[in-house]
Amino acid sequence: MKSSTAPTLFDLRGRTALITGSTRGIGLALAQGLAESGASVILNSRQTSAVDAAVAQLQALGLNAQGAAFDVADQASVEAAFAGFDRAGLAIDIVINNAGIQHRQPMLEVSLEDWNRVINTNLTAAFMVGRAAARRMIDRGTGGKIINIGSLTSEAARATVAPYTVAKGGIKMLSKAMAAEWAQHNIQANSIGPGYILTDMNEALVNNPSFDAWVKSSNPAQRWGRPDELVGTAIYLASGASNYVNGQIIYVDGGWLSVL
Repeated sequence: MKSSTAPTLFDLRGRTALITGSTRGIGLALAQGLAESGASVILNSRQTSAVDAAVAQLQALGLNAQGAAFDVADQASVEAAFAGFDRAGLAIDIVINNAGIQHRQPMLEVSLEDWNRVINTNLTAAFMVGRAAARRMIDRGTGGKIINIGSLTSEAARATVAPYTVAKGGIKMLSKAMAAEWAQHNIQANSIGPGYILTDMNEALVNNPSFDAWVKSSNPAQRWGRPDELVGTAIYLASGASNYVNGQIIYVDGGWLSVL
């Protein structure tokens, strides 16, 4: 018997989603996926030109997209951006904290400046953006969804990426902390942990024959993942289908963590 409930559960029409770091790679794929499910999406990066190009790309597909260029790692920029959303009458129902950077270097050689840069961009920014959104969700009394993008390194460490590993481990616990405090306001905060995904950030690894071979041999799926393969999980966590799911992390990794 065909269910008449399932399509409604995943329907994002009438919802507004802010996706940080969304002009390429995983962020852009998630923005497109949410827009195709009916959401109005706000694309973000620090570069206005990149935001404009990504918005135009989605609008050319007939999707409801607009842009907001601001630095998610700068508190004044975050607060100014949300004040701008308020003035424009934009009530953000969904936040995907996707913005992130990588820094590969042995931990003994990592400078404090590089450490702070990765932590601020990958972890502190998610706290600041999530907090700004949650304040407004609570004031409106309508609840909302916060989706933080973690990583395999939310669970397992690897050499030479210590700041990234610590930040992504923090993302896992940030989602739990958000759930602990905001679930009473009908806000669900969860994480997605992507596996090894074909993105610009991983281009050097993809092009390294030995690392490419290691990824494929160590993963039960025997391949890299694609950004679009994260979209279904994001739609689930952004929709009414996950209204009683809170503080969790869902790994989309082809089974990599299962065989550690």
